[in-house]
Amino acid sequence: MRIGFVGAGRMGRPMVARLAAAGHQVRVLLRTPVDPARRRGVEQLGATVVDRAADAAARSDAVVLCVFTDTQVRELCLDAGLLATMPPGSALVVHTTTSPTTIEAIADRTEAVDVVDAPVSGGPHDVAAGRVTLFVGGRQDAVNRLRPILSCYGDPILHVGPRGAGQAVKLVNNALFAAHIGLLAESVRLGEQLGASESTLLRALPHGSATSRVLEIVAARGGVAEFLEVAGEFIGKDVAVVRGIAEDLGTQLGALGRVIDVLNVPDLPSVGDVAGNL
Repeated sequence: MRIGFVGAGRMGRPMVARLAAAGHQVRVLLRTPVDPARRRGVEQLGATVVDRAADAAARSDAVVLCVFTDTQVRELCLDAGLLATMPPGSALVVHTTTSPTTIEAIADRTEAVDVVDAPVSGGPHDVAAGRVTLFVGGRQDAVNRLRPILSCYGDPILHVGPRGAGQAVKLVNNALFAAHIGLLAESVRLGEQLGASESTLLRALPHGSATSRVLEIVAARGGVAEFLEVAGEFIGKDVAVVRGIAEDLGTQLGALGRVIDVLNVPDLPSVGDVAGNL
């Protein structure tokens, strides 16, 4: 298939590599100032680098967005006119974690292009291994048509509902992930007050009924503080996105928010400025 790709960064670059390796024709727009070495690096993946969004979108069966922020998605789709350059019957895939209202605003601008939101859960290593989780929202026939693209790096590909549903599920996922870490931090505090060290708890609890994926991830890092030292920035960004969107939609995080507060993640910009991928 002919694919336009915008955002070949931390998450997008391994996606481009797997798409090109699968035989798709990929044209990549590098949005930040591009030095020749970076351009050559993308071309060595088997993709073609273009200089304008219109060049990435024209004659494409699908355009994939893997940019960093909600603002960037809106700029590309609502301000820069990306949709207008896409052929009728093509599809726009938004991997960026953004607001469901952004997805709807984009869809309202076009009847000729299928808009599919497919935020990811996982990291670059999961993309490179072809096992990143995709929460997909959109029309069934559009999702089916996109599976040859998404399956290059997504497994499982979870069709969770209509357009915007993927973003809703991803936001809940991010809130719950952060809350799990907050609960684990509080559990470690309780254990230490009872005389059980954090290392003891992290060694023993994965074998009990309290085990979880978060517990295993944190244990592998050696402790809550050690995990937050590595991932705290990304968690903080995702928490900021969730809080901002919840506020925009007139809802609350409730108990999830109170547990997340335990982490004391740094204050970060609102949804208009950040959108992380965990």
